[in-house]
Amino acid sequence: MPEKRRKMWSSIRWKIVFIYLLLVFIATSIIGVFIMNQLEAYYNASIVSNLRKTVSETTLLTSLEGYDVPAEHREEIQTSVDAWSRTLQNEIFVIDSHWSIIAATNEYKGLSAYGLLDEPLIFRALNGEFSEFGELDATYMRDNEDIPVKNLVFPIVGRDGDINGVLYFRTDMTSIRETLDESRFIFVRAMAIALAITVVLGFFIARSITVPINDVTEKAEKMAQGDFSQEVSIKSDDEIGRFAEMFNLLRIELGRTVSEISNEKNKLAAILKNMADGLIAVDLSGQIIHANPAAREMLKFDEEDIRTKHYDKIVGGHDTDLTLKRIRKNCESGAAMELMSHGGATYAVRYDRFQDEGGQDIGVIMLLQDITEQQKLEKMQTDFVANVSHELKTPLTTIKSYTETLLLGGVENQETAAEFLKIVDDEADRMNRLVKDLLQLSRLDYKQEKWHKKEGDLIMLLKLAVKKVEMMAKAKNQRLNILFDADTRILLEMDRDRIEQVVLNILSNAIKYTGEDGRIDIDAYADPPSAYIVISDNGIGIPEGEVARVFERFFRVDKARSRSAGGTGLGLAISKQIIEEHKGSIEIESKERKGTRVMVTLPLPPIRGKKNIV
Repeated sequence: MPEKRRKMWSSIRWKIVFIYLLLVFIATSIIGVFIMNQLEAYYNASIVSNLRKTVSETTLLTSLEGYDVPAEHREEIQTSVDAWSRTLQNEIFVIDSHWSIIAATNEYKGLSAYGLLDEPLIFRALNGEFSEFGELDATYMRDNEDIPVKNLVFPIVGRDGDINGVLYFRTDMTSIRETLDESRFIFVRAMAIALAITVVLGFFIARSITVPINDVTEKAEKMAQGDFSQEVSIKSDDEIGRFAEMFNLLRIELGRTVSEISNEKNKLAAILKNMADGLIAVDLSGQIIHANPAAREMLKFDEEDIRTKHYDKIVGGHDTDLTLKRIRKNCESGAAMELMSHGGATYAVRYDRFQDEGGQDIGVIMLLQDITEQQKLEKMQTDFVANVSHELKTPLTTIKSYTETLLLGGVENQETAAEFLKIVDDEADRMNRLVKDLLQLSRLDYKQEKWHKKEGDLIMLLKLAVKKVEMMAKAKNQRLNILFDADTRILLEMDRDRIEQVVLNILSNAIKYTGEDGRIDIDAYADPPSAYIVISDNGIGIPEGEVARVFERFFRVDKARSRSAGGTGLGLAISKQIIEEHKGSIEIESKERKGTRVMVTLPLPPIRGKKNIV
């Protein structure tokens, strides 16, 4: 409640009322004081004027001037004073030059004027001056009561021109004081009424000013909360109306501006949120201002870490080259870049300082780009070139050495020449297969492979592929177990030659990497919306750490056995791309020394539904 009362009295409405009240009070007080002073002066001047006029028009003063020694005519002067006192209604004193009261209208007769009457006035009168004293503040005691009086003196000039005495008048001013007091009381009441009316009028006048201001204030408060639909009604053409009009204009412009800023902020937030690259902004004190989701994911920190931890704890702790002190120094001359490794990934970190409108540095902004895959690709490209060079170098070296031997005379021995030429022919075939595989990979990479997709029976394709590798399996006394129903049909939209190439490659690998008396199972089934080919063996298997690499180009589990069997190391890489071009997938599961399982998934034609299985 006291707080509410304090706010009420601090309101501009009551300040305006108080100012009006104070102005009226000051104005009426000045007017009242001026009127009272003028009225008192008027009464004083009126009394003096009337008395002087009376004295000048009567014979009282002239009769006294006829006595050379007034003290010798006390009785006569007293008789005249008594007569005039009834006419003038004033106290009259006649004082001789020796300050003796020779006649009076009261008990002062025969006494000395010293201490009884106003001495300075008497001195001035004895010096020939007419004088007066008292403007309701001169008093004398009568019946234990202070009586306000007005004193006037007239010098009595004898026939010889000397001052023989003083005619002293003392007028009772009680009635005038009472009149002035009553006038003051009336004025005070009038002023109180005027002040009360001023308060009422001031309240309504202030209200006419403060109501629109309060309306604008309430609307502005709602605008501060984000509601820009507020509009102030314009009720006048004065400054208040103009203020309301400008407020409405400000509302429209501010709403438009905030909307534009909000849109830009949302765009920027969406861009930062969906950026694949990480972005971190840090101020000069080391407090992270912003970090987008990609950056938080890369460096494994959250919003709580941003609020509570220093930059060097979050980022600088991973790489001493990226501490705040170091990066601030590095980017003094412009943008800089570092490489950082974290969590098995490699990041290219580009950073530069950013400034405020005055050109002062306020922080550093960093961009983190995951280049792990790029580095892997570069390494794969390097390995690819090295592997191609190696694969070509081996047969070329063999061909070169055997050719030189033949040229040096080995051709004369027919048996040796035939053996050497057979080796040269095998190596040439090997290079031919390698070149063909590389050309096919290139066509697949650049989408230049020509596809001849049409409806075909997957079961029929598998039976033909098994027939083609039967001799290879029999050579190692291996069993090819067909688990699918040979009488069913699974119809697919496929390039028959390419899918057969994939199946033959998988079967060939199974035979190569399965020992004598091994077992290879071939199964196929449809489970809409896909068809599945599953080929399993109990061969040497693949080490757990290398399963993910089997689709890399030139990757071999057993390099010596692969080369001796004529493999190029590109078969699975080609198979993966062929299956992906058919919108399918190929997966490998393997355990070392226990065997390998390959599953190929191909989509069934959606239009035929279950009718593609016969």
